[in-house]
Amino acid sequence: MRVLYQFPLSHYCEKARWLLDHKELDYVAHNLIPGFHRAFTYLKSGQYLLPMLKDDKRWVADSTQIALYLDTTYPEHALLRRDEQLRKQALEIDKLTDELGVHVRRWSLAHALSVGDHPLEIMMGEQGYLRQFEKISKPILKSLVSNNYKLSPEKVAQSKLRMTELISDLNQRLIDNQGRYMVGDRLGLADISVCSILAPLLVIKGTPWELENDDIEQFDGELKQYYDYLSGLPIGQYVQRIYATERNARVDWRGL
Repeated sequence: MRVLYQFPLSHYCEKARWLLDHKELDYVAHNLIPGFHRAFTYLKSGQYLLPMLKDDKRWVADSTQIALYLDTTYPEHALLRRDEQLRKQALEIDKLTDELGVHVRRWSLAHALSVGDHPLEIMMGEQGYLRQFEKISKPILKSLVSNNYKLSPEKVAQSKLRMTELISDLNQRLIDNQGRYMVGDRLGLADISVCSILAPLLVIKGTPWELENDDIEQFDGELKQYYDYLSGLPIGQYVQRIYATERNARVDWRGL
């Protein structure tokens, strides 16, 4: 059985889940404890990145490397086109989303944590040691998140600027391709990358960022403003459409 090691809240792990779902491959999602995951991932793959896929005896880390591995090993439902120009465009967009994801994570986490503990609740999972010792583990986890993701006001403000620049670039690329897909005329790696990385900003239903009762008004001022801004762009509407029509999740994002 394939196993995807993940953090449920990570949009990079959402990307990996979607890659496997797109390929219609069976797998289970297994959660690791933030911080403590490093020893396990280094032992198995020589690095600290999640998501990490175990496929039989192969260990593959990083969502982009997982995509390349899946296309080589399971060519059906290809993520990248054979046409060299389309392949190059898709990999360029995927690289942009790698950078964008850092800034989306920092900015959205900082604002979400300023109004509640919802992100921490997801990180802790529904069972396990973090949940058993919640009173102790939650403040420790919050401190780890703040330090590891550099959630200082200065860094958060810088991330918003860069995030907006990258979104503008991707928005124009979408428009240049007639607005239906990022590259070519069907879903591929570029689309999965863009949609997964932007999902936290759009609180997409059926994802870890979904709001109870779809109540966007519970957002604080800046979160709501950015949600409205992104929803008004072609790329925001595209992400919502692709999730509604082409995100056929086969595994619960909550993991085990």
